[in-house]
Formats: sequence, structure tokens, C-alpha cells
Amino acid sequence: MKKSSSVLLASLIAAAALVACGKKEDAAPAVVTPPPAPVTEPAPPPPAVAPTTPSTTDSAATAPSPSASAALDAANAATEAAKKNEAPKQ
Repeated sequence: MKKSSSVLLASLIAAAALVACGKKEDAAPAVVTPPPAPVTEPAPPPPAVAPTTPSTTDSAATAPSPSASAALDAANAATEAAKKNEAPKQ
């Protein structure tokens, strides 16, 4: 009986020594995720404008105002000038 208890005691000491010398497993680091972006509702579409009936003076309704026409002419002139300056000469 004394022999079996000494073998048991030696086995326990050897097992404890092996467990103590083993490599520790570190827990995986916690993954930090950013908080989700707040969800906002899209803006409602602008209210629909009821179609108007064309008046007898259609040219007045479709013609741009004098200031808009002048701005358009100036923009077109600037575009043409830029095309002439940037165009490669052949």
C-alpha cells in the first residue's frame, strides 16, 4: 500500500509541475467596434407643383430674363475664349 501511495503522490507532483510549466494561453483581445452611425430619415421630396396652363404669350414664359441672358452670353464667351487658348495648334 505504501508503494502505491508513493507512486500516486509522485504522479500528482509530476502532473502539477507539468501544468505549471506549460505555456499560458492569453485570452483574445476584445475587438472594439465603433458605435453605429445614427440613422437619419431622408428629407421628404419637395411638394409637387401643379402644372400651369400655357398663357397666350408663350414667348414671354420661355424667354430668359435680361440679366440671365447676359450671364449666359458672358459664360458662352468665356467658354469660347478658353477653347481657343487651350486648343493645340495643328
